[in-house]
Amino acid sequence: MSLDASFERVSLPLENPFTIARGTQEVAENVIVRIEDDEGNVGVGGAAPSEHYGETAATVEAVLPTLLEVVEEVGDPHALDEIERKMQARVNLNPAARVAVSIALHDLAAKRADLPLYRYWGLDASSAPDTSFTIGIDTKERMHEKTREAVDSGYDILKVKVGTDRDEEIIETVREAAPDATIRVDANEGWTPREAVEMTYVLNNYDVEFVEQPVPAEDPEGLKFVYERSPLPIAADESCITLADIPQIADRVDIANLKLMKCGSLREAKRMIHTARAHGLEVMLGCMIESNASIAAAAQLAPLLDYADIDGSLLLAEDRYDGISMPAGTLELDPTRPGTGARPH
Repeated sequence: MSLDASFERVSLPLENPFTIARGTQEVAENVIVRIEDDEGNVGVGGAAPSEHYGETAATVEAVLPTLLEVVEEVGDPHALDEIERKMQARVNLNPAARVAVSIALHDLAAKRADLPLYRYWGLDASSAPDTSFTIGIDTKERMHEKTREAVDSGYDILKVKVGTDRDEEIIETVREAAPDATIRVDANEGWTPREAVEMTYVLNNYDVEFVEQPVPAEDPEGLKFVYERSPLPIAADESCITLADIPQIADRVDIANLKLMKCGSLREAKRMIHTARAHGLEVMLGCMIESNASIAAAAQLAPLLDYADIDGSLLLAEDRYDGISMPAGTLELDPTRPGTGARPH
């Protein structure tokens, strides 16, 4: 068998400017990977690099030729373990670049088996949780408007970005606009430990489900301080990057939040999920602002999760790919659609 691999950088405009505690984004720079076998089957994957983790579209483009050399040398999309091991030996960092290749290979392998990826893995689609829909930081009026739009579209789980000097106003605004919604809060490292503890009590008054990454990842003792004093469950995101981080956060959070763009492969994501469970943690899968070329693969992992936050493609004004249908946040994993479910428009 022979494999032919290529990649393309794409600029994807967002429906609305997206603001978190660290800044504002209006365009998502993704890199799309295509791997074709000699029977004409094509696997697709996507990289959505984050400068916060040291990657850009340019760094992804720089290392992909090396990674795709491995794919073509091995020449077998089912040799997932061998390819992953050899890719990491040549490019140890750059997880978004590596996961784009991993997704494309899994898509191709499952298509060759004529199975959706979740069935290729033997998972039960009926156990997949609904995804949340994210409300970015904005003016009070605009946040009220965006919340109402989400609720009117049927989304009943909202993730609200905070980490500002008006966080209570933000949550009050969202709760007023969505009195019956489940609300999760993400501070993106925006608070000190003492601020975080104080805010968890404030948020508890608004019936918030849990708080994600309240303090900087560089302050693990601060995270533990918050965990031990918070009336709300605490989730780790920036503190939870790879498998080795799971034991380090097990005594200071309730929920491990994985992202494909952080961990580097679908196989690593599955290892992290099982390791988190072994440490008594619940598991969430998050995302960057991503094309369906990668979000569709994230959706295939949903049956293994307690919480899903994979709305990245829903925030785009346009995408090159269709993915898994998510009406009102419900992940509809199609048993008749082989691979990840990503398809070009």
